[in-house]
Amino acid sequence: MSDYSKLGNEVDAVADEIWDLAQHVWEFAELGFGETKSSAYASAMLEKHGFAIGDRGIGGLDTSWIATWGSGSPTIGILVEYDALPGLGNDTKPTKTPAPSGNTNGHGCGHNLICSTSIGAAIALRTHMDKEEIPGTMKVFGCPAEEKMTGKNYMAQAGAFQGLDACLHNHPGPLNTVWNFHSTAMVDLIVEWNGVTAHAGQAPWQGRSALHAVEIFLVAANMMREQMLPTARLHYQILEGGTAVNVIPDYAKVLIRYRGPSAENVTEYKNWLIDMAKGAALSTQTTETVTLITGTLDVVGNDPLAENMYGHMQRYFPIEWTDDEQVYAKAIQKEMDLPETGMATAMAGMPTSKVEVGGSSDVGDVSWNVPTMGVVHAAWPQGISPHQWGCTACHGMSIGHKATIQAAKTMAATGLDLLTQPALIKAAWQDFKKQTKGQPYKSLNELPKPPGGQMLPDERSHYECCIHGALEHFGIEEPV
Repeated sequence: MSDYSKLGNEVDAVADEIWDLAQHVWEFAELGFGETKSSAYASAMLEKHGFAIGDRGIGGLDTSWIATWGSGSPTIGILVEYDALPGLGNDTKPTKTPAPSGNTNGHGCGHNLICSTSIGAAIALRTHMDKEEIPGTMKVFGCPAEEKMTGKNYMAQAGAFQGLDACLHNHPGPLNTVWNFHSTAMVDLIVEWNGVTAHAGQAPWQGRSALHAVEIFLVAANMMREQMLPTARLHYQILEGGTAVNVIPDYAKVLIRYRGPSAENVTEYKNWLIDMAKGAALSTQTTETVTLITGTLDVVGNDPLAENMYGHMQRYFPIEWTDDEQVYAKAIQKEMDLPETGMATAMAGMPTSKVEVGGSSDVGDVSWNVPTMGVVHAAWPQGISPHQWGCTACHGMSIGHKATIQAAKTMAATGLDLLTQPALIKAAWQDFKKQTKGQPYKSLNELPKPPGGQMLPDERSHYECCIHGALEHFGIEEPV
């Protein structure tokens, strides 16, 4: 029996535990910075399987951690995510139906599967390494708040990923391939204006409207779209714009996100947006404050790692969907008025590192520190983009179950090659240097730690209780 067959068997041996983790995190459905139960349950499962949990709170994120097993070189990293999205709670039915728990949050991007896949791969690989006496070190990173883009980038800024030889991740999708494409860098700015209140009917001339500043700023920002590159993106959310219609608002607040193909492009347009905020303040005789709350670098591909992972994906392919699962998938597509093609049954082509997409991920900061690659596994119907209720539904039932087991095998196989084939690591680093053009890692963040990443005392106490409860659930008695 080949090592890869043995490794696949090791994943199958813990398949029930992998799905147990996926289901629990799906049910918890906690938003970024509040993933107390999810973070605790995931780390406790690793601890049950011999990993040492350390560095809780790295990067200023209280629900982050690093789990370590093994010793010596090489050292490989595995990324875990567990935050959900607001407004995407759903039952495991092929219709838009509220979750039975009443939780309106949901895993519409499949982070419950990211969590279970990565941890399942790590556990299986650890068991195989132990049995076959394979040297090396695994570091599994619990990464909060990916949806807020304030997770791995702050952990990277704190040096979490230094010293790795390679790093692996995964993400569910509507197709089967590898994450070997170039995604956008991005920044999130909070822009606030302060003006003067006045009675909007009796004496409006006495006021200075912060909301008018918002309107001018957003008109200017939208005008900028004509001068943006095709792969760039601009989104915004008005967070505050006044409290009463008959009061001139003296305070207004906007979150604006700009995505571009590189750190240099993002910095250029960030500065342009800051100038617009100043201009809006001058136009309305208000004052502005701009805070960069997070910055994420573009994801750098790696062709040698992609070829290796794609080959292992073929090794374990296909996922055998039942007729009922295909009917389920087509029912979701029908409800969304999409072609009823069901689940993907073939592998998509392997993208090269030159392929560009408009999305972003804080995996970008990891990929600028170390050669990084991820498996993309079909976990929701074809033609559906993430961040929708249909994805949440699939991630809590048998489709998600099959996807996470299959992806864990692919991740574990690539991890094994990294541990046993020095030539693969050498090739990955050569490609890394080519992709980054020798530029050193430099964070786009301006704050030392993310706002919201730290818990209040009562929240911290709750998190500690979650950790102890999870340890007890897994039969681990020692205190954290």
